[in-house]
Amino acid sequence: MDNLALVGIIAAFVVYFIIMIAVGFFYMNKNKSASDYILGGRKLHHFVSAMSAEASDMSGWLLLGLPGVAYLTGFSSAGWTAIGLAIGTYLNWKLVAKRLRIFTHKAHDSITIPEFFKNRFGDKKATISAISSLFIIIFFIVYTASQFAAGGKLFHSIFGIDYTVAMLIGAAIVIIYTFVGGFRAVCITDTIQACLMFFALILIPIIALVMLSGDAALASFDPMMLSPFHEFNPATQAFEFISIFTIVSGLAWAFGYFGQPHILPRFMAIEKPEAIPRARRIAMVWVIISMAAAIFIGLVGQIFFSTPLADSETVFIDMTGGTLGIIPFVAGIVYCGILGAIMSTASSQMLAASSSISQDLYKTFFRKKASDKEVLLISKFAVLLVAAIAFTLALDPNSSVFGIVSFAWAGFGASFGSVILVGLFWKRMNWQGALAGIIGGGVTACVWYFVVEGIFGNPLYEMVPGVIVSLLCIFIVTKITTPPSKEVTDLYDEYKKDLGDQRT
Repeated sequence: MDNLALVGIIAAFVVYFIIMIAVGFFYMNKNKSASDYILGGRKLHHFVSAMSAEASDMSGWLLLGLPGVAYLTGFSSAGWTAIGLAIGTYLNWKLVAKRLRIFTHKAHDSITIPEFFKNRFGDKKATISAISSLFIIIFFIVYTASQFAAGGKLFHSIFGIDYTVAMLIGAAIVIIYTFVGGFRAVCITDTIQACLMFFALILIPIIALVMLSGDAALASFDPMMLSPFHEFNPATQAFEFISIFTIVSGLAWAFGYFGQPHILPRFMAIEKPEAIPRARRIAMVWVIISMAAAIFIGLVGQIFFSTPLADSETVFIDMTGGTLGIIPFVAGIVYCGILGAIMSTASSQMLAASSSISQDLYKTFFRKKASDKEVLLISKFAVLLVAAIAFTLALDPNSSVFGIVSFAWAGFGASFGSVILVGLFWKRMNWQGALAGIIGGGVTACVWYFVVEGIFGNPLYEMVPGVIVSLLCIFIVTKITTPPSKEVTDLYDEYKKDLGDQRT
């Protein structure tokens, strides 16, 4: 890369970083309480809610992991996962969003998922809050590590600088605006980043195809790469039928949406529940087009690069350099779109983990009379703690963004997804059943990932057995234990009444 091109790309990054940090400082003095810092005072515009939810959802996985899988194996694995995610996005907005917005407000204005569990099920000892907080902290540290790793890969690929230094640069920017600005700053920056991601995903494959038009390389593309039932095996250099387990595993990603603590607060924070259908339509358009474009990039990469890439997850980065190398500033903007995907998720995850530490552990168990100012301060420093641990875990440059994200996604889907979904629809569910569902699902996902897959390979996504065990635990334990108290059932009836009023 020549000096002029380098200056153009760096200029784009500098502008981007200044905007992100400026947003953080703009909202710094607007956070008067822990509720403001953690949930933005429930004043989120429906457009910001939709864009922020999807940007924090997709992460660097959308621009690195998904195109990488499509480039390596073809449409099948990436396609079934994308279909599952599209279904999950719709169902989450349709079945959960409005109900969660109303119920969390009704349940003593719960501002975190663990606090909602405690208030929804009348858990006086806050056992559910403690256990769910620990799951959030553990899985989000892993999840955030994957985003830092993606950032390291991005800067290393573009500038050739050391992976650790590259990762430190990206992490520092995220930490600054999250630490300073809190939830509203995170959501506004997410919205900007979602627009950048969308622009980048649409622009690059179009330019690549224009450059390839009339090229003999187009004739070399194997149509089998488009098959939903075959995938390329790099080990045998041949296409093989995918198993039913691959299809089920891909579709199972849908269930993960119901339990993601960095996505659900966007529902809880939206200003008016009546605006949720509009937000859902915006989210669905963004998700379907973006995922289709990401897969398309991976497939086009098969033709665009004459020499196989050393790391399939850099296909989008390398294609950007190959298509926009002559317009460095524009290339830099696209790179910022990739970085935006990474930063939007990392910031949301750090904020969710820090809120669990401050609100659900510190205030609930150690300082019950802690002031809002004290909880706010603890939340900010918890951001630094989570970031430091995640950074340490991400030091391995060979870590797979797709692999890490898929594990964390399954962990939350299996431990929280069932509890959220059943808890919103089943009045009889009690705190014992909720606790059993969280522990049963989370532990099963971990055992399947670390033990079963280690022995038998990767026959089935850990989400599937985790969710099955979680649902069984919820229903069996709820049925054999004491029904919830009148206080809990009355709260549920009030929520249903409010939900009915919203529908009329």
